[in-house]
Amino acid sequence: MLVGSSQRTVDTKGRIILPREFRRDFEGGLMATKGLDSCLLLYPMKEWDRLVDRIDEMPSGIESTRRFTRLFFANASHIMPDGQGRVLIPPRLREMVGMTKEVVIVGLSNKAEVWNPERWDAYASESAEHYEQSASDIGV
Repeated sequence: MLVGSSQRTVDTKGRIILPREFRRDFEGGLMATKGLDSCLLLYPMKEWDRLVDRIDEMPSGIESTRRFTRLFFANASHIMPDGQGRVLIPPRLREMVGMTKEVVIVGLSNKAEVWNPERWDAYASESAEHYEQSASDIGV
């Protein structure tokens, strides 16, 4: 299970080291793509396959389905971690989220997000103010 958050350094090649606790989930590789709220999404292959099945069931006649799937898949990259748990994030994805010297990796149970630290801090701070209401809204 992917939980917690960790700040990581981005090396000169655009690689980040996955948190040790996340590595088992990503052993077989991962898919990275544009996320929501200006972050990247990292999916273990098993979760990616489940998501693709769900997306394939969406009606392609609906414009929002076409719009989302085109950008979601056009920006997707298959990535294999190396023996040290490093993953190379493609330049176009690094640019999308403002990934420069540091990132924050956030576990979301079945996937992870990669954030620019300043954006993450702002998002987390704003969201903290609505935590209880959000929990209530989703029935937790």
